Amino acid sequence: MAGPTRDTGSPEASGSMVRRILLGSQLRRLRESRGVSREEAGYSIRASESKISRMELGRVSFKPRDVADLLTLYGVTDEAEREPLLGLARTSNRAGWWHSYNDVLPSWFQTYIGLEAAAECIGTYELQFVHGLLQTEAYSHAVMVSGHRGELPRAEIDRRIALRLARQKLLVSENAPHLNCVLDEAALRRPYGGRSAMSEQLRALLEFSEYPNITLQMVPFDHGGHVAESGAFTLLRFAEQELSDLVYLEQLTGALYLDKADEVAAYQVVLDRLAVAALDEDRTRDVLAELRRRL
Repeated sequence: MAGPTRDTGSPEASGSMVRRILLGSQLRRLRESRGVSREEAGYSIRASESKISRMELGRVSFKPRDVADLLTLYGVTDEAEREPLLGLARTSNRAGWWHSYNDVLPSWFQTYIGLEAAAECIGTYELQFVHGLLQTEAYSHAVMVSGHRGELPRAEIDRRIALRLARQKLLVSENAPHLNCVLDEAALRRPYGGRSAMSEQLRALLEFSEYPNITLQMVPFDHGGHVAESGAFTLLRFAEQELSDLVYLEQLTGALYLDKADEVAAYQVVLDRLAVAALDEDRTRDVLAELRRRL
């Protein structure tokens, strides 16, 4: 199988992302409690209002000096209260492994990879492709080539595939999340890469489906319509109570992150209903094996 090998991995990269989000959320709470606007906060550290917004979302790195100035502005002067937050600032800027792929990685997707690596549970619905965490090298290549119609040089395609395969190590890491993946039957019948690539991909899915931390289900055509009318989505849940669960919606040139409790709950309902509409894990494996035999 062209999937990941067992890897103990280090939580440091995803930990940096978590620390940035935690620090950002605490700075936002402090700012709001003091009635300070983002514009005023930005002025105090010689930055824009949008920079404060990105800091509070954990999407940019933190300079300890800026954090110290913001804490002073927010009235946090006790050293015992300041030091834990300054400590977060100092340790939140360690680059994740994915930063070595900055040449082919859109800035909006860097945030997602960090969150994916930090998640305790990943729930996803896909209708056009096999999910990126489960793709083989040949299948991934076919998807990228078809999507860009020869616009990307081979070297860039190879880098993008390497990034996708590196992400798969998450599934066999020491702190592997549970992946609950629901695939529409269309994703399994669309023949990316031809017979050989699809056979390898279906075999990989059969092997992935045996992983204790992966639940793989398929929604068959004969079920008719179902609740996921809005399309593909991913729902990320985190062990840290301070981190809000969120929904990730990928678009052509960017992505949306939904973190309001009612929005996340609505997508969780859809995911739960999809699981009911889909074939169970054993029947899904039977279909995967049958599709492979027919190739």
